[in-house]
Amino acid sequence: MSASSSRILLCNCYKTMELEKAAQGLSDQLQAPVCTELCRGELSVFESAINSGEPLLVACTQEAPLFLEIAEEADADDLVHFTNIRETAGWTKKGTAATAKILALLEDASLQEQAQPTPVKPIESDGLCLVYGAGQAALDAALQLEETLSVTLVLSSAHDIVLPSVLPFPIFQGKLKMLTGSLGGFQVTLDNYAPMLPSSRGKPEFLMPRDGARSTCSLVVDLSGDTPPLTAPHRRDGYFRADSSDPVRIAGVLREASEMVGEFEKPLYVSYREDICAHGHAGKTGCSKCLDACPAGAITSTGEKVAIDAGICGGCGSCAANCPTGAITYQYPYRADLLNRIQTLLATYGAAGGKAPVLLVHSADHGGAVINALARFGDGLPANVLPLSLHAVTALGHDAMVTAFNSGALRIVVLCDPEHRDELAPLEVEADLTRALLAGMGHESDGRIEILTDSDPDALAAAVGAATGARIVSEVHRFSPVGGKRDVARMAISALHAASPRAPEIVPLPENAPYGRITVASDGCTLCLSCVSACPAGALSDNPDRPQVSFIETACVQCGLCQTTCPERVITLEPRFNTAETAMRPVILHEEEPATCVSCGKPFGTRSTIERIKSRLGGQHHMFKSEAQIRLIEMCDDCRINAQWNMDDSLLRSGSRPRIRTTEDYRNADKQGLSVDDFLKED
Repeated sequence: MSASSSRILLCNCYKTMELEKAAQGLSDQLQAPVCTELCRGELSVFESAINSGEPLLVACTQEAPLFLEIAEEADADDLVHFTNIRETAGWTKKGTAATAKILALLEDASLQEQAQPTPVKPIESDGLCLVYGAGQAALDAALQLEETLSVTLVLSSAHDIVLPSVLPFPIFQGKLKMLTGSLGGFQVTLDNYAPMLPSSRGKPEFLMPRDGARSTCSLVVDLSGDTPPLTAPHRRDGYFRADSSDPVRIAGVLREASEMVGEFEKPLYVSYREDICAHGHAGKTGCSKCLDACPAGAITSTGEKVAIDAGICGGCGSCAANCPTGAITYQYPYRADLLNRIQTLLATYGAAGGKAPVLLVHSADHGGAVINALARFGDGLPANVLPLSLHAVTALGHDAMVTAFNSGALRIVVLCDPEHRDELAPLEVEADLTRALLAGMGHESDGRIEILTDSDPDALAAAVGAATGARIVSEVHRFSPVGGKRDVARMAISALHAASPRAPEIVPLPENAPYGRITVASDGCTLCLSCVSACPAGALSDNPDRPQVSFIETACVQCGLCQTTCPERVITLEPRFNTAETAMRPVILHEEEPATCVSCGKPFGTRSTIERIKSRLGGQHHMFKSEAQIRLIEMCDDCRINAQWNMDDSLLRSGSRPRIRTTEDYRNADKQGLSVDDFLKED
């Protein structure tokens, strides 16, 4: 669905927005003239629109529940989608200047409906819930949840509990030692575990405790206030946490947990292709960027590859953004859909006359709340600031950042939640890589990318309003993001290079960048070709006809497996981006003259290696004393075996085979009065 195929309903929200110019830009795409109170006095306009049977885009999110209720009654809810142009564009200090921005946001909203759907994983929760906490607060919470869930209460402390006369669930004492899993499949390990005695009177009394007790459950409500027992607790489905001293938060947690019974669908945020993974080879570790980036612990090493637990994955996207090969791909949204959104948003804004666009990337929850506050209590977002809402800002990679600059963006501001600041290191890596590409190509990089970790609307206003120079590209470049991650990224970087004032052939990059070359110290290389077998990206190759190793720079992901595998330690990595066409063709890193067999003339090995072996073994090793033995070193495998067999002192040969004794031999020996052995000797 796009703006060209969707009908659009605009409402100026009781004349608090200037939308007439935007309406003129939409021409015949409007379902009706601009409304003033679409959700109240003009509700019939919406009812008439959904009865037309055409896809409908409503430029209002505040009243979306009301509109959806009406659409469901008409069995047309699948035709309606919504976008927010009020807080993001209309409610701004210079409302009349926001026309280009409004048109861009409407086009972006329609484009999102065209996006490839993310696959989902079915999850079933039977409502078995562990409530863990201390005192009366934990007991009260468990009693409230018992109405909808099957509760088990584990008390870390029972100091102030007043037991009820009717207890609808079991109570235990224990210390939560370990918690793994996710919604529908948590594994719990408890120390100091013991059941409560039914005869407990004044306070709970427990049987003999034991350590290491294990059990399973579908949900966990943690009211202990202790350090979370698992990584990234805010992203773990089925785990709810609140401090016992915060009744408002407890009420919210209990409401959320009580609804987690039944079957659910969880997005499969990432996909994994092990055939191009550069994690390991032959017991050697290469790339571990996804393992380092994942804040939830959803990715584990299985040796040469990695495994991703979709139940634990919270969809931050850091693994996919940092993956050098594209083995891990983000699917919420897909790369192509995200890059198309960025290009369309900026292109529509520019075509409508917009100037100096600033791309504001934010999460739907945290960023949406900050933008809402700025619009309601401040001047709103400036007319040149284009908000791009994502599930997680950490999914933004250098390919998306470079694409934004190629599309005319003046700056990129990424708004992050302060509560998740410890998850931003992978995003900083991608931003640093983009800055290095800009600076290396002669573009001004200072202030172009800002990662703002704040919840203050005024801080956001200051960040997006910061002055900068001219945009990086003079002419907007748009491309179709088709292919793998590296193909798409290279297209974007090549376009950035074409707009470079210096257009250098080689752009130096920071350490751990996913682009670069390797160098081989020729004097130490024996052409064992272990590097070729270790390379997961096909950047290294051999020549079946000559002792030779070749290298294709565009394929190298700088994983370092060749370096760690090389027994001679003669390989060095050099991060850089090579814009020359030769980077796509194989170049010879090292080659030598082949050694030819002195017996048959067949090439085998390298001449330098054979000479080195002769100098070390010839005349010095007991197996290579004579000239004939030394000559064996210069033979191929087949000729060497034949020569060893025919040597007079060959260990490969045995004596002649003894004659087989027959019945006739015994008879003849008996006739002559000899033993059989003596008879055979005479014979």
